[in-house]
Amino acid sequence: MRGGLRTLLVAAALAAAGGVAVADTGLKRLTLRQDSLGWEAVGRLDLGGSGFCTGVLIETDLVLTAAHCLVDGATGARRDPRQLTFRAGLRDGEAIAVRAGARAVLHPGYDPQDRDGLRQLLADVALLELERPIPAATAAPFVTGSTVGAGGTVSLVSFATGREEALSWQRACAVLGRGQGALLFTCDANFGSSGAPVFETSSGRARIVSLVSRGSRENGEIRVFGPEIAAPLAEVRRALREGRGVWPETGFVARRLTAPTGGTLQRNHDTGARFLKP
Repeated sequence: MRGGLRTLLVAAALAAAGGVAVADTGLKRLTLRQDSLGWEAVGRLDLGGSGFCTGVLIETDLVLTAAHCLVDGATGARRDPRQLTFRAGLRDGEAIAVRAGARAVLHPGYDPQDRDGLRQLLADVALLELERPIPAATAAPFVTGSTVGAGGTVSLVSFATGREEALSWQRACAVLGRGQGALLFTCDANFGSSGAPVFETSSGRARIVSLVSRGSRENGEIRVFGPEIAAPLAEVRRALREGRGVWPETGFVARRLTAPTGGTLQRNHDTGARFLKP
C-alpha cells in the first residue's frame, strides 16, 4: 500500500488508541417494501454478465459509481455502457425501475494501471448516464454533503457477494481517518459493494460524502477507503458536460425500447470492491 493510504491507517490506529470510537451497527437486509423507503435510488449495477457493483442516482438519469466498475480488470478496456443495467431498489428479483446505460465517463485522472494508491483512489469516480430517466417520484436522487472527520459516523447502503438480491443498510459505522481527500471507515463492504454510497445523516437527510472504492478484511477487522466525493464528482460532471472522455464517442445514442432482463451473475474478482492487504 502506498504512502497516502498507509498514512490514513496510521492515523486510524492513533485515533483508536486515543479513544475515538463509534459503535458500528450490523447490516439490515431491506427485504420489505417499507424497509427500502427512501433508499430506492440505490441500485445494483449489473456489468453485462461479469459481476456487479453498486450505484446511486444523483440525477434522474445519472448514476454515480466507482470508476473501476466501468473498466474490465483483465484487459483495462472500458465497458460498453449499453451493456450495463441499473436496477434501482432491487429486492428479491423486483426492482423499482430498470434502465440500461447509454453513455459513461470516468474521472479524467483515473488510470487503472496507476500504482499510486492514493491518486487512483481519489479518481475512482464515474458517472453512467441512463437510456432514459427514472422519475424522481419513483426513486428520488441523492445530493452530496459536506465531509465528516475522524471519529464521525457514516451510513452505508449496498449490495455485495452473498447479499446481491437485496439492499443492505448499515445505519452507523465509524470514520477512522481523513486526509489528503480520502476517508477510511469501518463499513461492512465486500466484493460487489464498489460504488456504494456512503452517507452522512446528522442533518436528518442522507447526503453522499463518499463511495466504496477499496478495502481489506483481515482478522475480523474491516477497513474501507473512499474519496471525499465533492471535488472528484464535480470534475466528472464537468467532463460529462464538456464531452471529455465520454463514451460511446458519438453525438447520437441509440435508446433501447425495453430494458434487458439480465442473466446469471458470475463471480469475477476484477469487479466489485477491491479488498487489498496494507
